[in-house]
Amino acid sequence: MIIRLHKKFEKSLKNQPRSIQTKLKKRIKIFQEDQFHYSLNNHALSDKFLGIRSFNITGDIRVHYKELEGVIVLINIGSHSELY
Repeated sequence: MIIRLHKKFEKSLKNQPRSIQTKLKKRIKIFQEDQFHYSLNNHALSDKFLGIRSFNITGDIRVHYKELEGVIVLINIGSHSELY
């Protein structure tokens, strides 16, 4: 599985506390093994986010991503209120 980071994701990630960055690494490993592992709460978004999926890092911190031709592009990371 190829994972690429969007510039917006890289910028948002820099603003996250180190603890979130560490949890992200663990969640990415889980994601690579099983995109739909129950702990990720991976789900499709709708309306203006149609075609984008989301998975949880913590209860409130989420990652938005899109799959394009077999490549996962991480689009953004942030709290529920920051992303929506």
